[in-house]
Amino acid sequence: QVQLVESGGGLVQAGGSLRLSCAASGSIFRIDNMGWFRQAPGKQRELVASIASGGNTNYADPVKGRFAISGDNAKNTVYLQMNSLKPEDTAVYYCYVSDLRVYWGQGTQVTVSS
Repeated sequence: QVQLVESGGGLVQAGGSLRLSCAASGSIFRIDNMGWFRQAPGKQRELVASIASGGNTNYADPVKGRFAISGDNAKNTVYLQMNSLKPEDTAVYYCYVSDLRVYWGQGTQVTVSS
């Protein structure tokens, strides 16, 4: 069984920064991709950023230039550095890890006040 534990969410003013972490543990075969989705109230869950095992990254247009994803393969951990936060970034952020399956974290709330 695989568990993902997220941390780092919270309340921040517009223009501020937060760093999310997600650590995976358990019976992981080999991670090929990790990343973050988010879901705002009344909206569908959307991809924020992803990183492949080889290091290639992918970002949603709204966060390009402001967010940075990184991973530590040895620790099975993925990070999301979020800078210049905007109120529209307010959402529950979910990390995921994929090997033979996709595993999800429990979600962490990020609230950006104007």
